[in-house]
Amino acid sequence: MNSLFANLPTTVFETMSRLAREHGAVNLGQGFPDDPGPEDVRAKAAEAVLNGWNQYPPMMGVPELRHAVARHYRDWQGLDLDAESEVMITSGATEAIAGALFALIEPGDEVVLFQPLYDAYLPLVQRAGGVPRLVGLSPPGWRITEEALERAFSARTRVVLFNNPHNPTGRVFDAEELELLARFVRRSNAVLVSDEVWEHVVFDGRRHVSVLALPGLRERAVKIGSAGKIFGMTGWKVGFVCAAPELMRALSKAHQFLTFTTPPSLQQAVAYGLGKEPEWFEAMRAGLQRSRDRLGQGLADLGYRVLPSAGTYFLNIDIGPLGATLDDEAFCRRLVAEGGVAAIPVSAFYAQEPVRSVVRFCFAKHDATLDSAISRLSAFIPAFVTA
Repeated sequence: MNSLFANLPTTVFETMSRLAREHGAVNLGQGFPDDPGPEDVRAKAAEAVLNGWNQYPPMMGVPELRHAVARHYRDWQGLDLDAESEVMITSGATEAIAGALFALIEPGDEVVLFQPLYDAYLPLVQRAGGVPRLVGLSPPGWRITEEALERAFSARTRVVLFNNPHNPTGRVFDAEELELLARFVRRSNAVLVSDEVWEHVVFDGRRHVSVLALPGLRERAVKIGSAGKIFGMTGWKVGFVCAAPELMRALSKAHQFLTFTTPPSLQQAVAYGLGKEPEWFEAMRAGLQRSRDRLGQGLADLGYRVLPSAGTYFLNIDIGPLGATLDDEAFCRRLVAEGGVAAIPVSAFYAQEPVRSVVRFCFAKHDATLDSAISRLSAFIPAFVTA
C-alpha cells in the first residue's frame, strides 16, 4: 500500500458526523445545505437523463457547459475566456485540484499553501512529490502578511495553492493581500492554483475577484470553480477549470487519466443554471447571509466570541475567552456528546502549529435547525465553563 494514504487518520469530518449520529446531535459540522437545490436545475438534469445523451461526453466537457462557464465568468467577474482552449469540466473541484497538482508539480518542487487549509490539499501535494511550505493565518483577522510570504517562498517555489473565499475561516482576501500574493507569484515564476469554489457565496455586498484578473497572472494561474457550491448541491461534483492554453494542455492530460469525463446530464443542467438571472444569485447570497446572521447573533447572545465571516457556509467562534482549559477538539467532542451539537475543530485544518481555540459551524441550514442548535448550546455553556 502507498504509505501516504495508508497512514492517513480518519478525517475529523467523518469522526464528528459519526458522533452526531450516535448522539442524535444537530449536525453543523459538515458543509452542506439542508435545501435540495434549485428545482429547475434539478429538473433539467432529470430531463437530460431521460431524453439526452448518456454515453461518454467530450473529455474537456460538453460544449454547452464550457461556453456557459465562459459567459458566466465574463458577466460576473469580467474575465475574457476562450471556451474552446481555456475551459475544462471536471468531476468536482477536488478532482480539478488533484489534476492541477499532478500536472504542475515535479518531485522536489516547493509548494506554498495557506493554513488552516482544506484537508485534501496536503496529501495531494505530497503524493505529487511536492515539498509543502506553509503560510500560517491567525485569528481573528486571518490576514496574509508580507513577512509570512517571505518565509514560505524560495527559489524552489513552483506552485502556490490558494483558496479564496477561504474555508474554514470564512475570509475573503482584500485587494491589498491579493496584489501582495500576485507580486510573490510573479517574482518566483510560480503557477498559482486558485480554489475559488466559494466565489458566489460572499456577503455584505462583496464581489469576488479571481486570480485571473490580477496583474501578471493571466498566463500563470489556474482558476477552479464548483457547480456544487454555486447551486448548493454538493453531491453533484461538477467542477470548472480555467487557465491559459499552455497550462490547459497539461491540466487536460491529468484530467484525462483521472476521471476522463463527468456525467453529461449534470453538465447540461449546470449549463442551464449558470445562465440564470442575476436576481437568483443575489437571492441565494441574501438567504445565506441571513442564516449567517441568525446563527452569529444566537452565538453572540450566548457569550461566544464570534469571528467575522465574509463568505462560505461557515462561521467560527473563539472559545478561548470562555475561560475553559479544553482545546477545540476536546470542546467539540464534549459539545456533540453532552450538548447535542456537532461542530468542527479548526485545528484539524492545520499541518503544524495549529490554533487550538477556534470552532467552525456550518450555517447553510434551515432556521429550525439553527434555532435547535442555539437552544442546545444555551444549556451546554454553563456546564462547559464550570467543568
